Amino acid sequence: MEVENELLAAQSEVGTPLGRRTDLMERFKVSPTVINEALRILRDRRLVVVKPGPGGGVFVASRPPQVRLGALDLWFSGTGMDPLDLFEARMHLEDVLTRVAVDRAGPMDIRDMEWALEAMKTASTPRDFLDANLRLHLAIARAARIPVLAGMYEAIAAIIGGAATRVELLPDHEEMYRHSIAVHAEIVAAMRAGDREALNKCLELHRHDLVRAVDPTRSPAAE
Repeated sequence: MEVENELLAAQSEVGTPLGRRTDLMERFKVSPTVINEALRILRDRRLVVVKPGPGGGVFVASRPPQVRLGALDLWFSGTGMDPLDLFEARMHLEDVLTRVAVDRAGPMDIRDMEWALEAMKTASTPRDFLDANLRLHLAIARAARIPVLAGMYEAIAAIIGGAATRVELLPDHEEMYRHSIAVHAEIVAAMRAGDREALNKCLELHRHDLVRAVDPTRSPAAE
């Protein structure tokens, strides 16, 4: 939604006024019904607060997510760097390590991948889903048998996991969520079969899934 996109792009400070409902309706050329629904979603996600009366209006309630990862929005603190840089480094290491792992992964590696994939499928919270995703890709990184690069990947994954303060699913996330699980299942299947051609197709889908059309500038695979 345009209001949310503006928040994401501006990275506005908490308390920043965004205007009254009528201001937002005029700015975005939408009806009262549309702006009310947009504000409801943003309130539910604790991004804005709506204050009635004189001096009231719509205000930023919390900083918007710092990274959009497929169906997830993620907030971070204490990294000392832009979290997007961490995800971009993670993505490039994954590209290298995954393509090596398909030729080197053994039965124990495949077992670890399958356990992590099952944890993704059964995750009860967005944070559980993120943690399972990190475990799956870490199992793949270790299967490449390149200790230096796998160590770098593990360090990045540990920083991401430790610094993530809030993880939420996007509204209307269901189709993207299911697709993400399906793509990761295909990656594991390609690993199990040692099928490099199938893996390359999966990795293209995986990279595409990382880019959120509404805000590609905060997605790891943005050009």
